Amino acid sequence: MSEAAASVRSWLASAMTKEVARAIERLRHAPDVQQMAVMPDVHLAAEVCVGLAVATSRLLYPQAVGGDIGCGMLAARFDVEAAVLHNAKLAGRVLAGIGRAIPARRRNRSAVIGQPNEVANAELSDPRLDAIRRKEGLLEFATLGSGNHFIELQSDEDGRLWLMVHSGSRALGQAIVEHHRARAEPVDQRLWALDAGSEAGMAYLHDVARARAYADASRRAIAEEVARVLRDAVGARLCWETLITTDHNHVAFERHGGRELWVHRKGAMPARLGESGVLPGSMGTLSFHVEGRGHEPALCSSAHGAGRSMSRGEARAKVSERALLRQMGPVWFDVRLARELCDEAPAAYKDIREVLAAQHELVKVTRTLRPELNDKGV
Repeated sequence: MSEAAASVRSWLASAMTKEVARAIERLRHAPDVQQMAVMPDVHLAAEVCVGLAVATSRLLYPQAVGGDIGCGMLAARFDVEAAVLHNAKLAGRVLAGIGRAIPARRRNRSAVIGQPNEVANAELSDPRLDAIRRKEGLLEFATLGSGNHFIELQSDEDGRLWLMVHSGSRALGQAIVEHHRARAEPVDQRLWALDAGSEAGMAYLHDVARARAYADASRRAIAEEVARVLRDAVGARLCWETLITTDHNHVAFERHGGRELWVHRKGAMPARLGESGVLPGSMGTLSFHVEGRGHEPALCSSAHGAGRSMSRGEARAKVSERALLRQMGPVWFDVRLARELCDEAPAAYKDIREVLAAQHELVKVTRTLRPELNDKGV
């Protein structure tokens, strides 16, 4: 164990559960953990909670990044009004078109989407990993994934139409974390670490960079596919000059408080001074574009969304299909999937406005968005 526990600062929208508090305390005492910031969307996850920024001076903790390396958000505006989706027939055509163009899983697609050369040719650190990149990575590129990953069309305060995409590195990220786990040193029964200066540590960092680039390119390709659907349906153009993109599962070498630190973020968005970000609510509720305030005690980080208030099992037990339909209100979505989507109901998440209020020191809101149409994979 480390000689002294790390400093911890919290920005909470509600009291932490005992399980979350225990998980944070355990990580706080792990070797070389220097500083931790707890975001208002914090919630329990395997080994390391979602909603944390964790700084070390030398050791890398892959579990403090998680398996979906590079998972993040993309937002961009269309050159049409959101009111085009108020026509039920057209909205249904758009929803169906998005579902065909961007499947949730690889085997739903008859043809793969090409990757940019810099991603397609970026080898991973081990031949076995690279084989996964060439096969699964090719098949899963520009697929959405399930859980809380989504494509959403939204309206801003002026009635303009915006796109928001949430997705990650798919099977690639999980393969990377599993591969490097076998090369890491156990810290306790739950945590394991790599020295950033070792060959194993540098190999992990190499693969993290590759997964982040893959995930970013995948989100951009998804946006291109959505743009084709909207172009064919209503003649809309995606305005790439309005692009906002960020990821919230990564480790990066940064300077904070005069020190060079490895900052791990798991469900925490970077929020350096003036940095643009995307803060989604839950399915059927408001989302926000934000700008970072560069708050050093939070390791210049922010919540990455509303955060779960119920586990998936709890939500499935408590939220009925009828309740989901009521909570979604006028938002278009595939009602045939209502049963499978109950664990993604708005009631399963924290109130995004309470999350924002809790972290007013960390970001400021630049745009408020209301959902018009939501596509989630199951």
